Order: sequence, then C-alpha cells, then structure tokens
Amino acid sequence: MLPLSVIQVPGNPIRQAFRCGAGARLLKCHPQSKEALSFQLPFRLSSGKAALRRPDRHPAMARIAFILLCHKDPQAIARQAECLTANGDHVAIHFDARAGRADFARLREALAGNPNVVFARRRIRCGWGEWSLVRATLLAIDAALDAFPRATHLYHLSGDCMPVRPATEVHGFLDDDDADHIESVDFFASDWIRTGLREDRVLYRHPFNERSRKRLFYAFLAAQKRLGLRRVVPPGLRLMIGSQWWCLRRQTVEKVMDFARARPGVTRFFRTTWIPDETYFQTLVRHLVPADEIRSRTPTFLMFTDYGMPVTFHDDHYDLLVGQDALFARKISPDAAGLRARLCDLYAAGAPLPPPTGEGHSLHRFLTGRGRIGLRFAPRFWEDAATIGAERRLFVIVCKKWHVAKRLAARIGAETAMPCLEYLFDEDAPGLPALGGIGSTLAGRSRHRRAVLRLLFDHFATDRLAICLDPSRLDALDDFGADTVGLHILDIDCAFSDAYLRGHAQRLGLAGPTTTAASFDRLMPALRGAIRDESDRLRAAGFARFHRIREGDSPAANAGPLAAFLGIAQDGARAIAATEHLFSD
Repeated sequence: MLPLSVIQVPGNPIRQAFRCGAGARLLKCHPQSKEALSFQLPFRLSSGKAALRRPDRHPAMARIAFILLCHKDPQAIARQAECLTANGDHVAIHFDARAGRADFARLREALAGNPNVVFARRRIRCGWGEWSLVRATLLAIDAALDAFPRATHLYHLSGDCMPVRPATEVHGFLDDDDADHIESVDFFASDWIRTGLREDRVLYRHPFNERSRKRLFYAFLAAQKRLGLRRVVPPGLRLMIGSQWWCLRRQTVEKVMDFARARPGVTRFFRTTWIPDETYFQTLVRHLVPADEIRSRTPTFLMFTDYGMPVTFHDDHYDLLVGQDALFARKISPDAAGLRARLCDLYAAGAPLPPPTGEGHSLHRFLTGRGRIGLRFAPRFWEDAATIGAERRLFVIVCKKWHVAKRLAARIGAETAMPCLEYLFDEDAPGLPALGGIGSTLAGRSRHRRAVLRLLFDHFATDRLAICLDPSRLDALDDFGADTVGLHILDIDCAFSDAYLRGHAQRLGLAGPTTTAASFDRLMPALRGAIRDESDRLRAAGFARFHRIREGDSPAANAGPLAAFLGIAQDGARAIAATEHLFSD
C-alpha cells in the first residue's frame, strides 16, 4: 500500500491535506478558519447546469500534465506548449509520424530549453477514427507519468485547443473538485452519436480506415454481417461513449494503465473498434472509478454542426469563448493567430473574469435554426447600418486610365506613408491583404464595400486610406458619400488618343484584333461620349471635397489641387505632381 501522511499546505497553516503516492487533495479544514471554509469551486460540473464561481486566493496544489496530440505546424505547437507551461504545468507531446522529420526536428529544437516539455518515446502514424489515436495518447501518457511525478492531473488536448479561463482558475477548479472530468454516457442507451455507424462501431471489427479506404471498410463490415461474426463486449464492462477531451486525476490514469496491462483482451477488443478514442477511456474510467467521482462532462468547450462536424472558432469569437463554462475550447482555427495570442495572454494573466454565461450551444442552435429558413443574420452586420467610421478619411483617386491612377497612388504612398490600394472594386487585387471570405472575390468586395473598407482601415491601423476607382463606379462614390467617413475625391482628367481608345475597346470586348479601321472609326465617337458622360456625371454629383488635376496642366498647376486633396504642404504636393511619366501610356 502507498503511505498515507498528513501534511501542511504551504502558505496556509490552517488547511491540511493528505498525500497518497504522487497525488494530494484537501482532507479537512480547521473549523475556526473562515478563510479555509470560504474557498469555492470556479465551476460545478457535477450538476446539470454548471456555474462559475470566482475562487478565493489560496496556493494552488494542482499541477497539470497536458497530453498534447498534434500533427502539423511545429511553430504553433511550440507557442502552445510555451503558453501551457508558463505557469509551472507540463506538456507531453506526441507529434504524428505522418508529419515530416524536419517538422519534428524544428519542434524539438524550439522546445529544447523547456524542462516542462517531454516527447513520447515513439512516434506513430495516426489516422482519424483509428486505434492509433488511442495508442498515441497512451504513449504520451507514459512519457508524462515518467517525466513529471508531481503532476496531479492529466489533461488531453489537441493542437487546436486553447485555454478560455486564467490558469489560476483552472488550477483552483481542479484543487477544489476531487473528481475526474470526462464525458461518459451509455453507448447503447444514449443518443450521443449524431450520424454514421452506431452499434456497428464496436460489435464488428474494423481493420480498415473508413476515410482513406472506404470501399474496403464497408465491404469488410458487410462480410462480417453475412458470416454472423458479431462479437460481444468484454465481460464486466459497460460500454460508454463521450468526448475524447478529458481531464483525469493521476491516480485514475494509473489505474487505467494498470488495468490495460492486467487485461490485454480489453485492449485487443478496442483496437479493432471504430473511433475508439471516444469509447476507450470513457469505458475504463467508468469501470474503475466510483460514479460520484466522475463529472460526466468534458471540461473543453466544443460544438458540432447538425452533420457531426466540429465548429471552428476564429479571431472574432474571443468574447464568446471566454463566456463559456469550460476550461479550454476547441477547435481554434490555425489561421486565428490573434485569437490564440489573446487566449494565451488570458491564461497567463490570472486576472479574474466575469461569471460565464454559457450560451454557446444555445446560440449556435438558434443561429443554425434561423439559417434553415434563411434568417440566420437578417440583415447581416455589414448590410445593416454599417459605417466606415466618422473619424476616418477616405481618399478616392478617380481615373479612367488605370495605369495613371496606380502610378499616382504609388507616389502618394511613398510621400505620405498612407496605405494606397489600387482598383479593389474594379479588378482582382493581388496586393489586397487577407480579409476572409468577404474580400476573396470582386463581387463580394463590391457588394459589401463599406465593410471591406472598414476591415482595411482596421488591418492597416490607420485613419487615412487611399483607393483607386473607375469613374463608372458613381454608385460606390454615392455610397461612400452617404457614409460618415470623410470622403475626399481627386478626379484625373486625361487625354484619350485614338490608339488608346482602340486598346480600351478591345479590353471591353467591343473590338478584336481583326476589327477593321472603319469599324473603329464608327466606335470612337461612342467611346469618347461615354467617357465624357462619366466625367460630367461625376462633376454634377456635387461632392463637397472634390478636386481635379489635368494631364495638360503643369506640375505646378496640379500641385494646388493635390495639396488640397491630401491636406499636405505645397512642397510635398509638387513632388507628387512631378512624378516622372505620370500620364504616359
């Protein structure tokens, strides 16, 4: 038997605890200690509706060894591991053998100086739904138990998981609730499985991966059914199912490992089940631990769609995530660098958060339900009272000759350090920063132009932005003019030679390489009239801050309108107006 001893908790002589083996937990408090009696759980996961409480300040005894399974992006995994170990916890990593050796070497090098990080002794190739995921978890657990004897809890995470509560609250929660936190419901009686195979997951053998070898998977399953090869659950076990993201006490994990060694037949049974990471630990923990020491709910917040796919969180989900009644969250998008950084700062800061609202699942059900009838966002945020911002200034360079406007925009950017973008509402803009789906297509940018500009102002962290626009887009100028943004317009009056108009006609699809000179002669007056009409309508629109420069004027003459347009000194405006070959075709 392991020795049992009474010890004093450092920093608080009133509270006592017992230590058994490597673990420790609160035993009792002195009856006259109000402080000791007042500490509370940050969560209550044992009831149907969990409630967050702010823990009292007391020395944390819990020390977590995170079991981290990952398969890509070694730099992001290194940042995640540094974040998790910054408060004295540990990380045991299994990096999928499907990833290249170079990536694994980079990961090991990045974490070589961190004594709280250990790697599984073996890397194996993992496949979704296979036993290999459980095997990888067991390898990381072995490494954690050997390397970190002071770890009191083991928390299973993936590279897509991040904390949503401060480390002090996470530790306080584990200190105050001596239980295992693992979702574990009856496999056959519950409706936990949304789609796909149910009983067939476990009652037949699955040596093939359903995703990579679908035909073999279902052919082998059908053959077993024809031959009557249905099997039974190992005796004495009640098969359970639940999320694979759990947090278990050290003594529970040690019991699981001992049980697996004592009954190898149980492991053989699970080795050929489908998606065993949702059944193996869930079944064994329920078999080995009293029911009153199990909180049948994952401490990691995650959501699934109606089709059984995990919901991915992005940079704008921070407020939602920190309001959930959980310790961690997944699945964080690999592109959500801002969200990951904020959650890491939150974990390290230790500042108390307001009580969680826990509305994530209900909000998702409501929004997806509205989506079924076309009312998920009615109207969407960028279509309802969207403004670019009253404190911002938008400078629009309007010119039919796009190359002239682009030259001028480049020179303005060089002279003023103001971000200048080209014809983002008229052509595919290769230099446009990533804006998500709203900025990926010309049609999307044109439809949601105010939202696009607002995102660009935010991206460049500026209150001054210049863009180029074709004079045919008077609708866009009217839209910007109706906004609260300070709109400044510069119209560039260019001369149009016959040679230029021939090329312009071909770009518009009005003429081709074989178009005759006579056809061009008939087309020229119509093209000149259309360009002149656009210019007249622009002047007649009556915009308040409207300025014009002309190709035929000298740089000195054009400097005045440029200075007024940009709000800069005459010297800078003259330098811009004197741009070499500004009007050249």
